Amino acid sequence: MSRLPTLFVSHGSPMLALQDSPARRFLAGLGAALPRPRAVLAVSAHWETIGAPALGCAPRPATIHDFGGFPPALYQIDYPAPGAHDVAERAAALLQAAGLATRRDPGRGLDHGAWVPLRLMYPDADVPVTQLSILHRGDPSAHLRIGRALAALSEEGVLVLASGSLTHNLHAYRGQGVDAPVPDWVTGFGDWMAARLAANDQTALLDYRHAAPHAVQNHPTDEHLLPLFVALGAAGPGARATRLHASVEHGVLAMDAYAFQ
Repeated sequence: MSRLPTLFVSHGSPMLALQDSPARRFLAGLGAALPRPRAVLAVSAHWETIGAPALGCAPRPATIHDFGGFPPALYQIDYPAPGAHDVAERAAALLQAAGLATRRDPGRGLDHGAWVPLRLMYPDADVPVTQLSILHRGDPSAHLRIGRALAALSEEGVLVLASGSLTHNLHAYRGQGVDAPVPDWVTGFGDWMAARLAANDQTALLDYRHAAPHAVQNHPTDEHLLPLFVALGAAGPGARATRLHASVEHGVLAMDAYAFQ
């Protein structure tokens, strides 16, 4: 099997599961545009653990509705994909071989950062899935190292799907519509990320909070960007970034997606 790309996708609001937008239409076509994986390792901004990453080992991961104040239809969605225990064990072994402690969580389901894009990409829920946590207060370098440890998975038919948001300042959301005007501080950051990823400038990317324009304004906390560094590392040394999609929802949520290969 040829090496799969690793992916970073922006999941935006949970309403992406129901509400039409360019990003939703992109994700709905993404699964068919890729070689079919035997399993998915999902890395979501919505599962953080302290000290060491964790892997979900549930045989049938539950659909976690980890949000509030949305329409009832959103809470009725179930994504009954089978678990991928073998992939979780393989990932744990790779992390441990790289000197990274890890743990297993047999009760962990799929949060909306995982199931929303997966439901659009693989609506039949027939691709096994396991989820990997990010590190609470971990920096980009730590997540790049995690990704590098997992690089063999892409050669083994496993799709590393990192899910976050290219920009994520919810304090700037004031109920504006999905197609609201986009301020310069959002586009400036997105353009900088696109240029640095295209140049594979990992030094600047790892220091993005100081190097990028409006970095802290776009990411008051950086958990929604950290999955990108896992995907970047998991693509292996010398991997190139391809910007697959760029749009902005509600003026402040950049929905960019990247493939690394």
